[in-house]
Amino acid sequence: SPMSLDAWLQDVWYGTRTPPWWLRIWAPVYGAVVRFRHWLYARGWLRAYRVGAPVIVVGNLTVGGTGKTPFVIWLVGRLRGMGLAVAVVTRGYGRSRSRRVTNDILRVDASCRAEDVGDEALLISRRTGCPVYVCRDRVAAARAALADGAAVVIADDGLQHLRLARDAEIVLIDAMRGFGNGSLLPAGPLREDVARVARAGATVLTGAGAAPPELTRVAARMSLDGGLLLPVNGVDGARVLGDFAGQRVHAVAGIGNPERFFAGLRAAGLELIAHPFPDHHRYTAAELQFGDALPVIMTEKDAVKCQSCAPEHCWYLPVTASFALADERALLGRILMDARLLDILACPLCKGPLRRAEDASGPVLICRADRLAFPVRDDIPVMLEEAARQLPPTDPLLER
Repeated sequence: SPMSLDAWLQDVWYGTRTPPWWLRIWAPVYGAVVRFRHWLYARGWLRAYRVGAPVIVVGNLTVGGTGKTPFVIWLVGRLRGMGLAVAVVTRGYGRSRSRRVTNDILRVDASCRAEDVGDEALLISRRTGCPVYVCRDRVAAARAALADGAAVVIADDGLQHLRLARDAEIVLIDAMRGFGNGSLLPAGPLREDVARVARAGATVLTGAGAAPPELTRVAARMSLDGGLLLPVNGVDGARVLGDFAGQRVHAVAGIGNPERFFAGLRAAGLELIAHPFPDHHRYTAAELQFGDALPVIMTEKDAVKCQSCAPEHCWYLPVTASFALADERALLGRILMDARLLDILACPLCKGPLRRAEDASGPVLICRADRLAFPVRDDIPVMLEEAARQLPPTDPLLER
């Protein structure tokens, strides 16, 4: 079956199976290579390139899903809401082999297919409308984004891509699976030692569950919320997830952690026939035919690849990242500070420069051209026209 090797590795990394000796002997070698690579960059013998604008890296320490794509979509929305021109760069995992071996820079648009740009890049583009650039060379991709007008670059899954210098790092951790068995690849799921978390500017814990005991810093808790099912092929109408409570359905997930998707469906009362597939799996029509008329529910990441081969009565579940208000403010405040984004904020109306000032209500950002004062609450600018205060022409704030 297509899951046999993947399922075995998942059980070794995150389950109860002990890693065999022929995996364990390679973990110290892998760790030494990772440390040596960091040392080369720290000494300047390998060069990290700055691209001339703030770069925010989103990544994780483990192989598999931690919610990076929903988080990137959330972060794009928040930064664009502040009036910033944002672009996303990614390697484009899940592309066809012929695309992976070239250094061509692809800007994702409506005509792109997942096999050309990768499922996650296509999903981010469709959900946000944000420019997304795909290339093995993420420095070149970031430069292309800036040439097209971006002011801030988000590097998706870029934590280990040290060649791209960064201003802010956010590490995501799956609360359900933590750091697995705590071993480095290939004996465990860790790409780097757990101590690497402490060097990142911010940490995000995805889903319910206790924080891993190795995590010694406070993390923002991210939930993935979704309740509306949308048709994959456009034939059926939208459905509320709760409509299927008590019913048997086929659940399809080709993501880093399929069990998180399945657990969410079970929590909604659905009776599942689960079909886990490897991350970035490229489906055939036969793999989605189960010999019955039961509904099929899949992730949005799977749906971007299945529009042409999905059966009837097939829906996908979009999810949206959310945080408690205090966590969101602390997280955004840290990102704004690390990436120095307050220095490049622009008025969302005229795109003109803003100047920080103080009035009786506290800190504000002033747009002289439109005579607007945008509030700054808990160190986070609220860049909404309805939140701004119109200033009279003689207001002293316009003179300072």
